Amino acid sequence: MKKYKNLTFYISVLVIFSFLIYGIIRMGRINLEVRHNVYGLASKASAWTDFLHHLGDDIAAPLAILLLQIVVILLAVRLFGWICQKIGQPTVIGEIFAGIVLGPSLLGYYFTNVADFLFPESSLDNIRFLSNIGLVLFMFIVGMELNLKTIKNKANSALIISHTSIFTAFSLGVLVAYFLFENFTHQNTTFLPFAMFMGIAMSIAAFPVMARIIHERGINKTPMGPIIITCAAIDDITAWCLLAAVIAIVKAGSVTSALFVILLAVLYVLFMFRVVRPFLKRIADLQTSNRTISKSVIGVFFLVLFLSAYATEVIGIHALFGAFLAGVIMPTNYNFRNLFTEKIEDISLVLLLPLFFVYTGLRTHIGLLNEPNLWIICGGIIFLAVFGKSMGSALAARFVGNSWKDSLSIGALMNTRGLMELVVLNIGLDLGVLTSEVFAMMVVMALVTTFMTSPLLDIIDKIFKKKKITENQIEDKYKILVSFESSESGKKLLFIAHSFIRKKQSNSELTMLHLSEGNLLYQYGVEEEEEEIFKPIKEEALILRQSFDPIFKVVGDISSNVTKIANKGDYDFLLISYKGSVYGDNVFARFLGFSNKIIHIPNYLLMKFGNQKKWSRLLLAPLDENTRTIVSKSDMQVGIFIDKGLVSMRNIFVPILDEDDIFVGEFMERLAQNSYVRITLWDVIGLSDNSIDFIKSVKAIKAVNPYLFQLWNNNIPVDSDILKKQDLILISLNSWKELYGRNPKLMKDAPSALVLTN
Repeated sequence: MKKYKNLTFYISVLVIFSFLIYGIIRMGRINLEVRHNVYGLASKASAWTDFLHHLGDDIAAPLAILLLQIVVILLAVRLFGWICQKIGQPTVIGEIFAGIVLGPSLLGYYFTNVADFLFPESSLDNIRFLSNIGLVLFMFIVGMELNLKTIKNKANSALIISHTSIFTAFSLGVLVAYFLFENFTHQNTTFLPFAMFMGIAMSIAAFPVMARIIHERGINKTPMGPIIITCAAIDDITAWCLLAAVIAIVKAGSVTSALFVILLAVLYVLFMFRVVRPFLKRIADLQTSNRTISKSVIGVFFLVLFLSAYATEVIGIHALFGAFLAGVIMPTNYNFRNLFTEKIEDISLVLLLPLFFVYTGLRTHIGLLNEPNLWIICGGIIFLAVFGKSMGSALAARFVGNSWKDSLSIGALMNTRGLMELVVLNIGLDLGVLTSEVFAMMVVMALVTTFMTSPLLDIIDKIFKKKKITENQIEDKYKILVSFESSESGKKLLFIAHSFIRKKQSNSELTMLHLSEGNLLYQYGVEEEEEEIFKPIKEEALILRQSFDPIFKVVGDISSNVTKIANKGDYDFLLISYKGSVYGDNVFARFLGFSNKIIHIPNYLLMKFGNQKKWSRLLLAPLDENTRTIVSKSDMQVGIFIDKGLVSMRNIFVPILDEDDIFVGEFMERLAQNSYVRITLWDVIGLSDNSIDFIKSVKAIKAVNPYLFQLWNNNIPVDSDILKKQDLILISLNSWKELYGRNPKLMKDAPSALVLTN
């Protein structure tokens, strides 16, 4: 009755107020429009024509154009960034290239009408202002990247390497400026600022991209890792100080006038370190939580950021220097920095920074280099930039005692320029120091030098690669890769892996892998995070007397990188944990609900993505999306650990319900040979009578200790009471699916499980 009462009231309100609104509008049109002679002004155009006219105005509105530009830019940078990631290049290369593609060099040259619609001249100021905000936030993150403690510890050798590379490349840049000045500068440009800008552009290095490459390739674990990081940090600080001085000279008009600007800038830097930095540290110390930052604290830090950027802009050394300095003086606690970075990195690096790439691309006219001599000059600039930065760094590194391999690797990494180069070039173009032709040449140089870093490192590795030990010299080792998300899950996975190789560690190899999902640029506190993650694992390994090799990386996509590392390392077994909960009605159970259903997927699609049989089973399997991705792309056997409070591994229950479960015998055999466990084999389909390979595994298990093995057939009923006495279920993915389909309640009460895929 209440249902109809509410419905009646609702309809009554609609009807009454609809008639009221209609009456008011009708009276207004009759009485008011006549007085204002509105009818005489009415358009005679048809309703459709009028609609199209308004639609065209709305499409061309500034806000609509800006929103469309953002959509196109984000799609382009993601596409080209993804392509570069697939070919082993930093995503920043793809993002820079996306800007050039959308600019006059390609889109504007071949599709002029489309470019004029997407990026009209009147809209570029909007992109410029938004990109400048993105740069301010980005430089703030770059400042937080710098670990002043690391710089202090490795300052001696790193200072020599960094400054040698800067002075060498800077000198070559000044030399290039000498030959370009007469024909490639504006009429009112003086030689000093032009030469200084060319020197800085040739000598700067991209610290964020370099840090990313170092951690991706594991160089940070080598002795030269801290040295390279310190070199890059010193390089960044020196280059930005030089840039601030050059900007001061350009804006002041003379060196004498610039001295006052530089003096004021020095006083400002001292104020930031002596006054503001301790103030921020006290605020950070008041934080009681390591997981969240209060809005008031965030507000204070953002206020410091933008006040610092404003102050340096007013002083005359550019707002980006102030943002960079604000990042440097942030509290050194890496948890705090990570938390604060999470607040700004998505909006700055994913949304606003791509606008800068495209804004740079819109200003880059590759078509201006339309003569062979211009490309020869561009090639000469690239050669001198590579030679000055790489060889300057390499020779200095060799002088301070590094090997030739490490020295050349340092040179290759210091040659990385990337985004930092574009920032310098845009400042030079805005100040009128650089012409469009020189700007285009230097953008090409930035792309080439950044792109060549990874290939150069590969070439150096191949040249200095030690001779491989032949297969006849050592016995093949059983290699296990354990991928874990948290220290707690890592300890349990380590325990399980240890059970398979406990007595044969000399003939085994265990690798513990932790991939931390993070931004492609931000790398501050990686060493501290790694130490915190692996400390409990190392303590557990010490108790178990199990050695392992640690791998820690910050990646954008965890599941794809797990399979990439596993396949590249040629492992025999990949051990992972299931992320979801297996209690109650959840995603896991809903996936299992398809166990008795047939999903029709075209064979040609399954064949396109890999093994048809494997994919058919995976689509019906009790896996979440990430786990399914890992299993489908892995070239080795995978174990998925489902934890329900595993404490020990004394009693192992092994159900066999699928004819393809022969491979499970190998795992039973390995467990029996390495650990003191009782194995109960529940052979529902009689595989121990029909498969020769499986029979061999059973005999091998009995040979170890026949009293710790029992074989059950299908006639023995298995209920919840039996399963509760077990510590772990060792089962294939197909048998798990089948068993759950037969008795979901039984599996709900089951203990922890290790689900195996072949």
